Amino acid sequence: MLGQATENAMPIDVKSSPAAPVAEEPRHWQTAVKRGFRLRCPRCGEGHMFHAFLKVNDRCPACGQALDLHKADDAPPYFTILVVAHIIVPLMLVVEQTYAPPEWVHAVLWLPLSLLLALTLLPRAKGALIGLQWALRMHGFGGEVDAPVADPAGELRSAG
Repeated sequence: MLGQATENAMPIDVKSSPAAPVAEEPRHWQTAVKRGFRLRCPRCGEGHMFHAFLKVNDRCPACGQALDLHKADDAPPYFTILVVAHIIVPLMLVVEQTYAPPEWVHAVLWLPLSLLLALTLLPRAKGALIGLQWALRMHGFGGEVDAPVADPAGELRSAG
């Protein structure tokens, strides 16, 4: 009968059951994002994440963690533009309202500063995003592979 225990029934050992989920080590997203922002591996914090300006290493040189699984796409430039604009525009308005300098002063001051900020923040935003994806086990960082989906042309591509 269903629902009734029998005397001969063997207790099920959940730990040895093949269907039991494997306990995974916890990944703290704040630590991973901070390590990524410092351009380091989100797992160990030692190895360099990039081998060129925005070229991600295939694996961490220190711990061997695969780093090329990320799907950063357009998020790092978006966040970079958002932060740079929120720094430059208020400063530009304060300088204009306080000193009213000629336009060439604005060009000489704000264009190089905007460029410097953007080039400094862009790899850090990408590193932080990759760290977040690693911590949340996204896009293959958790061991699973993204399922293929059909695009509008009918061709299979990786989901993500």
